[in-house]
Amino acid sequence: MANFSVTMPSGESWIPNFVQSINEEKCIGCGRCFRVCPRGVLELIGLDEEGERIALDPDGDDDEEYEKKVMTIAHGGLCIGCTACAKICPKKCYTHAPAVV
Repeated sequence: MANFSVTMPSGESWIPNFVQSINEEKCIGCGRCFRVCPRGVLELIGLDEEGERIALDPDGDDDEEYEKKVMTIAHGGLCIGCTACAKICPKKCYTHAPAVV
């Protein structure tokens, strides 16, 4: 099997690496990756004391319900494989891989 690749206008071949996972143990919920993602792939969520996921209130009224904030892959199918999220992540939480065709 071959990896999905794109031929750039220069004629050069590029293999996109799509987001596969985020290590929630390392993630500090800083939101840098969210701000740099051009496609809306990511979403910040809260984790309670048991590690259960909690949707965050956009008004910020739920601060006492969660233990910490982490990033999650909300819309992985929108990823274009640019790896901007991994490049800006200070804790190196991301795993990416090429798509196999």
